[in-house]
Amino acid sequence: MVDMKPRRRVRVSRTAICAGADLLHDPSLNKGTAFTEEERDVLGLRGLLPPRVHSQDDQVARSMENYRRKETDLGKYIHMMSLQERNETLFYRVILDHLEEMMPIIYTPTVGKACQEYGHIFRRPRGLFISLKHRGQIAEILQNWPYVDVRIIVVTDGERILGLGDLGADGMGIPVGKLSLYTACAGVHPSQTLPITLDVGTNNEGLLNDPLYIGAKERRVRGQEYDDFIDEFVHAARQVFPHALIQMEDFGNTNAFRLLKKYRDNLCTFNDDIQGTGAVALAGIHSALRITGGDLKDQTILYLGAGEAAVGIANITVSAMVAEGLTEEEAGRRQWLVDSKGLVVKSRTGLADHKLPYAHDHEQVGDFLSAIETLKPTAILGVSGQTSMFTKQVIETMSKLNERPIVFALSNPTSKSECTAEEAYTWSKGEAIFASGSPFDPVEYEGRTYVPGQGNNAYIFPGVGLGAIACEACRVTDEMFFAAAKTLANLVSEPDLEKGRVYPSLTMIREVSAAIATAVAEVAYESGIAGRKRPDDLEAYVRSQMYVPEYESYV
Repeated sequence: MVDMKPRRRVRVSRTAICAGADLLHDPSLNKGTAFTEEERDVLGLRGLLPPRVHSQDDQVARSMENYRRKETDLGKYIHMMSLQERNETLFYRVILDHLEEMMPIIYTPTVGKACQEYGHIFRRPRGLFISLKHRGQIAEILQNWPYVDVRIIVVTDGERILGLGDLGADGMGIPVGKLSLYTACAGVHPSQTLPITLDVGTNNEGLLNDPLYIGAKERRVRGQEYDDFIDEFVHAARQVFPHALIQMEDFGNTNAFRLLKKYRDNLCTFNDDIQGTGAVALAGIHSALRITGGDLKDQTILYLGAGEAAVGIANITVSAMVAEGLTEEEAGRRQWLVDSKGLVVKSRTGLADHKLPYAHDHEQVGDFLSAIETLKPTAILGVSGQTSMFTKQVIETMSKLNERPIVFALSNPTSKSECTAEEAYTWSKGEAIFASGSPFDPVEYEGRTYVPGQGNNAYIFPGVGLGAIACEACRVTDEMFFAAAKTLANLVSEPDLEKGRVYPSLTMIREVSAAIATAVAEVAYESGIAGRKRPDDLEAYVRSQMYVPEYESYV
């Protein structure tokens, strides 16, 4: 057991000892020109700020004016990260006031480009970088974090960043971005969040040869050494932050499934790529069926891709079909995977363990189009990270087989999408029910406007996390994600469906997160895994825990 050194609690109370220039340089406390006349007197800010006091609304307007001057999305991303480093409260106010405009910048798809360029746009470190050289002292490293009451940790080893592959330590943009969404979308206080990158090396030759790469220039560690490192991290995190949920993000397929299985029953943890993606896709399918009129148990779903996302979606869909009356075997037979070698069938040798539940007795089929023609699915879901795989022939074939084909091109970022919204609507003559991982603009086709839904995990994971920490759940279960999916689907309005949208507007995201958090906490209480007494009004309590980015008075 590592000795726990004294730790300072860092919140607004720091103003008692933090004033003047130090206060202006602390993004969690800085209000910039919004400091009042009285605060300027008491806190020693006279002369350090321009004389005029501005409202937060004025500051938002100034920030957006400068934001919109940026000519590239990456430039806008850098602008927003710089704002976060100066004035955290204003950063989240800007996001909430302009959520639909901001989401593609602070997260997908722009965060993918930011991760690819991370070492070149690096300005100020965020979160903790823990490398192999820290073995034996990870608990001490975690204690260097200045905030005591951490409730959400998002951690990655950078091996499978979106659909971009191994980005090593440059993958830190993902935990940082995810936690920004926890605060913006679900109101988890920024001081309760901690992004972590576990630097176990990289096999990306470009990064190994890049003089500006920020990580260790070593090849990835595998096997027992890797497992021991992860195990030390998990135990240290539980010791230093005993109330924290650990969200695993963008680990490679082999490790992702293995680590989730290893820790899920004795740790408050989940893998968003597996469980979050599964829940958001299931919600979209439920919404799509409100348009087609069919039942989930009657659907045949074909997945392009056989990794974390595909298996995660298949797993939760099987659970939902079982709830509708099918046996687990019957439900499993309605899920089919296509990987780089073709249809995943039982006769193939060398299949990874996570594919085996969906390797059915069937003749080998070599390509995706042939699999569609053979299996006649009602829905195709792209989670392959392979661009343009939903070809015109694929969409036309789905349209011949189904009056309203369900076409979800869920790979991120936009450059990896299996097809565009315009392609799906045009090639299906306006009949496809389309959703994507990255955002697409509305599409005009033959006098009608279609609004594509974005199957963004931000609809799911912030609410799940908020619900888990609100009731202090000791575990995160599949039942919680099942409840989250049903809740999200029920929030899609009839006007949304009429436009072809299978997810609610992002402007509703805080309402969505509050509803999902309440449903998740309810599951925890019913399952006996909540760590605090159930409040009389659970929804009101959940909402009371949600941070609002407004300035507090310091005098």
